[in-house]
Amino acid sequence: MRPDGREPDQLRPYTFERGFAKFAEGSCLLKIGDTHMLVTATVEERVPTFLKGKGSGWVTAEYAMLPRSGRQRNDRSLMKPNGRSMEIQRLIGRAMRAVVDLEHLGERTITLDCDAIRADGGTRCAAITAAYIALYDALEGLKSQRLLKKDVLKDQISAISVGIYRGTEVLDLNYDEDSVADTDMNVVMTGSGKFVEVQGTAESEPFDAACLGHMLKLAKKGCDELMVAQREVLGLK
Repeated sequence: MRPDGREPDQLRPYTFERGFAKFAEGSCLLKIGDTHMLVTATVEERVPTFLKGKGSGWVTAEYAMLPRSGRQRNDRSLMKPNGRSMEIQRLIGRAMRAVVDLEHLGERTITLDCDAIRADGGTRCAAITAAYIALYDALEGLKSQRLLKKDVLKDQISAISVGIYRGTEVLDLNYDEDSVADTDMNVVMTGSGKFVEVQGTAESEPFDAACLGHMLKLAKKGCDELMVAQREVLGLK
């Protein structure tokens, strides 16, 4: 039995609130269980130095947990993020660039700020899933201003955690499960069913290929469900 009574293949209850931040070019508040993730998108008419003059755009991300988003207070990273935050924001950036045609974005940068308001496991996955909606709206804004010549989103994207809890493969771990899981894995997938990233570690006993296959099947089920919800929020078929 899972701590919150869910079935092994069941996501936590979730809601998306599109346009949560009034002044951002795109934003989304995703509540999935007791994890609440706010993502805002900012468009700037410039690119990093290494891209200047190359006609290509850039999508990047920043990630942080508010001081009392979790069970203990986190120090504010005023000068630079800690190692965990750096690793997560790089993951988010890689994931979002995987579904964006950077060449047709033009020489502009979209920054996705991902802030955990409440953290109860799966924050990086929630950030990616919410970031898709924020990014979509930012790009729609550019299209409405006739600043984009074509659609630059190549695919949809979402992410979810899977793992082994008390000997059973489970979907969407909360903190109580994640903190004692035998295996914890984060899976990022596109709408076409391709993997962008798979991050998995056996905390105690190694897992075999059959177990890995079952976890990836669970992850696909979760990602597919979240992408259906994304499309509903955006009014897409």
